Amino acid sequence: MIIGGGLVGLATAWQLLRSGRVRALTLLEKESSVGSHQSTHNSGVLHAGLYYRPGSLKARLAVEGIRAMTAYCREKNIPHEVCGKVVVAVDDGEVPRLHELEARGKANGLTGLRRLDREGLREMEPHAAGVAALHVPEEGIVDYAAVCRSLRDDLLAMGGRVVTGAAVTGLSETPDGWTAETGVGDFAGDFLINCAGLQSDRVCRLAGLDPTDRIVPFRGEYYRLRPEASRLVRHLIYPVPDPKFPFLGVHFTRLISGGIEAGPNAVFALAREAYRKTQWNARDLGEALAFPGLWKFLARHPRMAWDEGRRSLSKKLFCQSLQRLVPDLREEDLLPGGAGVRAQAISPAGELVQDFRLVSGPRALHVVNAPSPAATASLAIGREVMERIAA
Repeated sequence: MIIGGGLVGLATAWQLLRSGRVRALTLLEKESSVGSHQSTHNSGVLHAGLYYRPGSLKARLAVEGIRAMTAYCREKNIPHEVCGKVVVAVDDGEVPRLHELEARGKANGLTGLRRLDREGLREMEPHAAGVAALHVPEEGIVDYAAVCRSLRDDLLAMGGRVVTGAAVTGLSETPDGWTAETGVGDFAGDFLINCAGLQSDRVCRLAGLDPTDRIVPFRGEYYRLRPEASRLVRHLIYPVPDPKFPFLGVHFTRLISGGIEAGPNAVFALAREAYRKTQWNARDLGEALAFPGLWKFLARHPRMAWDEGRRSLSKKLFCQSLQRLVPDLREEDLLPGGAGVRAQAISPAGELVQDFRLVSGPRALHVVNAPSPAATASLAIGREVMERIAA
């Protein structure tokens, strides 16, 4: 029995059923359709594993995952494009970090990485401002909503059961496994897999475990470039990550449906599924504010929290951040876009949990931290879950 019908839950079910190791499988999803949250509220990027610490679960599964995902999309004729990206050093001070990224990418197994000087960057991205860049050819874009639908259809064709509108309100261990209580009935399984994303720590507690880390929601807000300004971006344009900043920073992304997206920022959200600034949830907000790790995180990064909050409220400031990468962009080029919420775990010490985290319990396995690049890596995460269960 799998709880959570996002990409990680769907991919895990897909791996289990196609392996022949399970004869019956039920996937429970609380929304009316699969992939309703992180899986489709994102920039649609295929992440190649450039940023993650060599030897980490993120690094290995991102590299394995992007290759598995592109192969799956080719097989199923799902819209995708391996268009590549450039990571731009806007001044000489960022060049050493760019070289560190290149070394990290090579250690993680990425192929085709190529340094660009100012002229080489201008050939690829004429409107990007930078003294140097790193070209990452394996990265791309994809229609994750189509991937979700395809995986769901595959599960049904292989004899799996997908139950939507089935929010899990209770879990009880039985002699034969687990029983999940939902608003549409009780469901039994001999093994429990928790892929609940934004609700993963709560499902973990329902199963009798109390992870010290907590999911704290951070909303990422996007703008879209008006069609006339789309000429400013040819590929994906990313900044060199700032080691003092806990998130990646705003960037430019081509969309598989056409057009260019710019963002995201990272602002504390008043609910775990708050895609608008005015959305809030008393339980989510109360739990977050009562968690000491959030306050320690904000104390570690007060300038970041202040700047991100201001940028969320000011289109002008958001545009200024984007102009570091593409100076020709103008405020009037930005149109309202979408938003997503990261299922990011924070430790009691106030540190972001950087790696994917899988926690074993009695006849259970919980995926309790799977933010980006989990969408890209979902098929590899599913294989990892399957192998851990088998072991």
